[in-house]
Amino acid sequence: MPGSAAELLDLLDLEHLDVDLFRGRQPDTRRQRVFGGQVAAQALLAGARSVEEPFELHSLHSYFLRPGDTAIPILYDVERIRDGRSFVSRRVVARQHGRPIYYQTCSFQRPEEGFEHQAGLPDVPSPEQGVALVDLISRRGEAHAEEWRREWAALDIRYVGTSQIGLEPDPLNPARARAWVRISGELPDDRWIQQAALLYATDLTLLGVTLVPHGVRIDSPAVQPASLDHTVWFHRPARADEWWLYDQHSPSASGGRGLALANVFAPDGRLVATVAQEGLIRRLK
Repeated sequence: MPGSAAELLDLLDLEHLDVDLFRGRQPDTRRQRVFGGQVAAQALLAGARSVEEPFELHSLHSYFLRPGDTAIPILYDVERIRDGRSFVSRRVVARQHGRPIYYQTCSFQRPEEGFEHQAGLPDVPSPEQGVALVDLISRRGEAHAEEWRREWAALDIRYVGTSQIGLEPDPLNPARARAWVRISGELPDDRWIQQAALLYATDLTLLGVTLVPHGVRIDSPAVQPASLDHTVWFHRPARADEWWLYDQHSPSASGGRGLALANVFAPDGRLVATVAQEGLIRRLK
């Protein structure tokens, strides 16, 4: 996986094959399947390539259909569903081995004025007071920490706490996790790149919050995890390469699936995005 902001930027640089047809490269990785955040971010950029100013991405909804093969590139086919005066819609299909592995529907809006309100930024410690995720992982052994550095060094994640440790008890919401996140390095000012990088990062920790009240890690051999869908609503401009608070919680887990929701806050208190994901958290015997 990308080890730096530069490598992430290279991963997001799609090859233009034909009208609305793109090819996405694979990173150097030991993973057996494509990271969901990668295919989602590449699909976002493929869809955005067909949209002109001044339209801005305000939401995307997606489904992970099959595990992606890390050994071959991914083809992205963009369908121009609608071009209206206020909204533009695109559907992107990611394919490997002649079969779809991922669907994404994106909606873009021409900027306009309207009503304004938002949820407030929680009272949390600063990123510098958080615990680096790699330090938490190193407690399980240096081999685990080294694997993290090899695969995920492009992300800087500082945990504030979870329902089990660090956060105030809330019996009505037993599955919570908060962390400061940013891309480890500077990215271009390009709005699509910033949104794609943010999307990439939102997929990494979100499903894990569904297991917090059960005392099980997402990488435990007792669990089979997989992202099933992923949705992001972009409310206000944000930079993925600057700190943002990922305020995550899970309202429900049942039927071998867990639902996770999250608000994304800029340090100045602006609510910049809301994220939702349902994933497989199948208990293994």
